[in-house]
Amino acid sequence: MTRLAGCELCELAVSKVVDNDKFAVILADEPNYPGFARVIWKDHVREVSDLLDADRLLLNEAVWQLELAVREVMQPLKVNVASLGNVVPHLHWHVIPRYADDAHFPAPVWAQAVRATDAAVLDARRALLPRLAEAITRRFAKQ
Repeated sequence: MTRLAGCELCELAVSKVVDNDKFAVILADEPNYPGFARVIWKDHVREVSDLLDADRLLLNEAVWQLELAVREVMQPLKVNVASLGNVVPHLHWHVIPRYADDAHFPAPVWAQAVRATDAAVLDARRALLPRLAEAITRRFAKQ
C-alpha cells in the first residue's frame, strides 16, 4: 500500500465506522453538519481514474451504500456527494446531508455561511449519529 508522509488521510487516526483493506468510512466531525461522512481510499491515490476497474467499482459501491445510509437515517432534503481533493490530494468522497435550514443552503458547505442553524435542530440531528453508524455498519456487512 502506498502512503505519503505528511498526507493527513494517509495518517488518519480517527474512529472508523468501516475499516477494510481498501477504504475506510468515517463520520466527520463537522459541528454544523451532523451526518457528514467520508469514504477514504486507503492507498495514496489522487484520482478515481488511477484505480483498477475492480477498485473503482468497489469505491463507487461504497459511496452509494453510504449515501443510502445517510438518507435512511438523517432524512435530508438533499445529499451532496463530492470528491474534490484540491486541499488534500488523496482520493476521498464526501457524503453530506443537506437541509433548507443548514448554514450554507443552497450553496456548497464550503461557501460563506448565510445563516446559523438552530442549536436544537443540530442537537436532534446529532442524536441520530449512533443510528447512522449502525445503518452504515449494517449496509457494509452485506457486502
